[in-house]
Amino acid sequence: MTTVEPAPPPPMRLRELVFGAACAAAVRAAARLGVADALDDTPMTVEDLAAAVKSQPRTLRRLLRALSCQGVFVEHPDGTFAHTEMSRLLREDDPHSLRYIALWCTEPWTWNVWPKLDEAVRSGRNVFEDVYDQEFFTYLNQEAPESAHVFNRAMTTSSEQSARDVAALLDLQGVSSVADIGGGQGQVLASLLEKHPAMHGTLLDLPGVVENADPRLRAGGSLADRVRIVAGDCREDIPVQVDVYIIKNILEWDDDSTRRALANVRKAARPGARVVVIENLVDDTPSMRFTTAMDLLLLLNVGGAKHTRQSMVDRLTDAGLVIGEIRPVNAYLHAFECTVPA
Repeated sequence: MTTVEPAPPPPMRLRELVFGAACAAAVRAAARLGVADALDDTPMTVEDLAAAVKSQPRTLRRLLRALSCQGVFVEHPDGTFAHTEMSRLLREDDPHSLRYIALWCTEPWTWNVWPKLDEAVRSGRNVFEDVYDQEFFTYLNQEAPESAHVFNRAMTTSSEQSARDVAALLDLQGVSSVADIGGGQGQVLASLLEKHPAMHGTLLDLPGVVENADPRLRAGGSLADRVRIVAGDCREDIPVQVDVYIIKNILEWDDDSTRRALANVRKAARPGARVVVIENLVDDTPSMRFTTAMDLLLLLNVGGAKHTRQSMVDRLTDAGLVIGEIRPVNAYLHAFECTVPA
């Protein structure tokens, strides 16, 4: 029987940390094999699980043993394995599924850039282009279609799950129009429009993104008559004038791109308009292990960065926005409420 052990002494903890790749790889393997999907509410023997996922029982047991030590699956005294709260998140049909996020964070390219983190720290720039001779998203869309698919599914999953929290947080009573800038496929916008049936919305993102917008927003969708979809780059122009601008998880590029995007919002917005910026922070948050890891991955692949509370305040202030309340959206997101001065 495998059990989750208490926190180890520092020498063993450091050994565990340097073997962290094994843990990430084990989660990826379980997701790709579909172990969580094969395991239902009744504990199963490793032989039955192996038959279901077409693997060898002996090696599958080794994988499950490693994961059970981390709280992903549990092994019972009779040798059967069962779900835990974490392992259920690897099921594709779980409403809070993190399957595609787990796959995205362990895609093949990640194993090639992580070892070069020291080079990125020395230079302050991404190393992805040194490894692949292409800008990150160009490579993803032209050379790695499977990885691009995983990325799109992961971003959709993340947006769907956080959209509910954003809609619950924001007070939009009396607001007639809202725009989600760089809003991806529009899950946040759709959640806001469903909550406020008199409100109209605009979704702005790159052409290849908005062409796959949430079906609720496209022609024939339940919200289509209240939506305008704009294909564009917020770093170049924001041809949208609304009461409230939502900017979620896109101010993570280099500083110049962030400045340009905020300047374009400032230019487009009427005096008194609200600008709500929603970001992961690398301080003042209960999810620092998660957000600081994402921060390092952004450095590696696009030369970007997650923000501290103060660095976000500085950028918003430099853009000429007046910052009001700063509130947590959930365990890993914060909302910065701003207004455009007269």
